[in-house]
Amino acid sequence: MVFVPPNAAFVTLAFLAAALLVAAGSACALFGLLSKRPRSAVAGASVAGAVALAYGIVWTGAMLTSREQVLAQGEPKYFCEIDCHLAYAVTRVERMASLGAGGPAPAGGSFLVVTMKTWFDPSTISPRRPRDVPLRPNPREIFVGDNDGHRYPALPGAAAALAAAGRVSTPMSEPLRPGESYETILVFDVPADARVPRLYVGNVPAESAFLIGHESAPLAKKTWFLLP
Repeated sequence: MVFVPPNAAFVTLAFLAAALLVAAGSACALFGLLSKRPRSAVAGASVAGAVALAYGIVWTGAMLTSREQVLAQGEPKYFCEIDCHLAYAVTRVERMASLGAGGPAPAGGSFLVVTMKTWFDPSTISPRRPRDVPLRPNPREIFVGDNDGHRYPALPGAAAALAAAGRVSTPMSEPLRPGESYETILVFDVPADARVPRLYVGNVPAESAFLIGHESAPLAKKTWFLLP
């Protein structure tokens, strides 16, 4: 079990507090300049600069000391937007030569087909939260990577071909209520000789790249799902 990011409440509050202090200091500096009060301008700029520098040092340090993690089949990865409600896990991995009539043909001889479970963990909600209010998952970045640095994106038209062949797949953007879950079939055109293929499911980087310890940060190591 892995939580992304670790200590989500703390890192979110730290980001918001830093952003607020930088904004307040910058506003004070601007006011000082416009009102010709150099002491106010210097004080505001100093506060903004010091907070930005301190946050940047901690953020960079967290990136450089992060470690790559690989989850086994069935092991969940929780996504935290302060509260860690949604968990994702790989439940099935297959090789398929064809997706059905009218489907695309694989370039590497067969498709890598991954079934991903999305679950709204009911133990993560407050007793005061209504259980009939759905939660819509945020957009996810999804691809398969291997040990040679290759990336293979999910095939966008594969779900329709599998649905025509009788395979049910729910989009990962579908809202969930506490305790509900669904499975999504993801298809990748990955060569059979790819070295140690593993699946990445993560936040879209722009939404979380500046949170301390988040895997979406530019140099941070990621948490992967192993594809046996």
